[in-house]
Amino acid sequence: MKFEDYRIISELKKAIADEGFKKPTDIQYKSIPPILRGEDVLAIAQTGTGKTAAFAIPIIDRIVRTSQKSRAKGVVKCVVMTPTHELAIQVGEVFKTFAKHTKLQILTLHGGVDQAPQIEQLKKGVDILVATPGRLFDLRAQGYLKLDKVSFLVLDEADHMLDLGFLKDIKDLMRFLPAKRQTLFFSATINPKIKKLAYSLVKDAIRIQISPKDPVAKNIEHAVSFVQMDDKRFFLEHVLKENKSFKVLVFVRTKVRAERVKKAMERVNISTLTIHSDKEDSERAEAIDAFRKGKTKVLIATDISARGLDIPDIDLVINYDLPDHPENYVHRVGRTGRGKQKGKALSFCSKDEKVYLDHIEAFVNNPIAEIKVDNTDYSAVKNQTEEGLNDVNDLMQRIQEFDETSKQMKKKRKNRK
Repeated sequence: MKFEDYRIISELKKAIADEGFKKPTDIQYKSIPPILRGEDVLAIAQTGTGKTAAFAIPIIDRIVRTSQKSRAKGVVKCVVMTPTHELAIQVGEVFKTFAKHTKLQILTLHGGVDQAPQIEQLKKGVDILVATPGRLFDLRAQGYLKLDKVSFLVLDEADHMLDLGFLKDIKDLMRFLPAKRQTLFFSATINPKIKKLAYSLVKDAIRIQISPKDPVAKNIEHAVSFVQMDDKRFFLEHVLKENKSFKVLVFVRTKVRAERVKKAMERVNISTLTIHSDKEDSERAEAIDAFRKGKTKVLIATDISARGLDIPDIDLVINYDLPDHPENYVHRVGRTGRGKQKGKALSFCSKDEKVYLDHIEAFVNNPIAEIKVDNTDYSAVKNQTEEGLNDVNDLMQRIQEFDETSKQMKKKRKNRK
């Protein structure tokens, strides 16, 4: 089925065509019809599969069709809650892109910036509000935002929202929303906590799950190398210098680590930028924009700042530190291989991080291919000689050989049975 076959408004079809989209992704194909019918939806899908468009397209259509009355001050029809500033901005941009041929007004709310312009836009009238919890509640408490006419509530990246401790905020929000509304949950992973919350807020929800046994998208090649903690900077330097044309997103565990890694790379003449919670909103936005436009080839990020980053042409994700939550591994590697593009991810695992690797492998239901580094190669990388590991493309060839060997072993075991 093509987008032109959907019974949605012509303005929306034109915006979709402008973006070059012809056919929906799996999550869009399964989510758009029930949302258009007004049903509650709990949708789980891998990151990079087009979740935002899966709810933005039908919401825009329904609001345009049903909203004939003039806007009231401070009254919104749809609230989309997101866990981070960056994700709020990106979701807001997706709505604006698809609603550009309509008269809908879309506002992104988040803290860290002057609230006066946001208040002014609310006074003029807003149809769709994309917000982080803090600023949403601030403006509601000040009387600038009325939520009693909201027809749509979307919780985006619901798993991460709960990880960040927003459960109480979400439950508090329900007190100000009408009981008769359409509620949509979208997430890349699901756990018992999300299920409990979701089913307490929805009515006879349609559950949609686009998640094969391996939650890492099949177009992402990912591998791990065992590297001592103090030697990681040498391996990062080697990979970056061997792949200077690559756009690389590097994940670290803490904001302190981010700055330390940045300084280590500067000492070997590799330019990088960082994003983390100690950065001002303007600094984070500038860093992301520079990375998006290719002005900076290497961006170092923590999980809290990079969750939801949608930059389509990231060549490689490097887990400098393994995440302590296995779900975050899926989100991290999912920053590459967006849509139909192919992506690569490489993790450095120290001895102390082996327990994290075990949890990640259990979560993705598969062992992660190991790129073994012998003592000679290891020393060569540390000494920054011309020897050592090949570039990432050669490393990934080893992964493919590993996969083929695994398949042959599985086939032999099956034949024995």
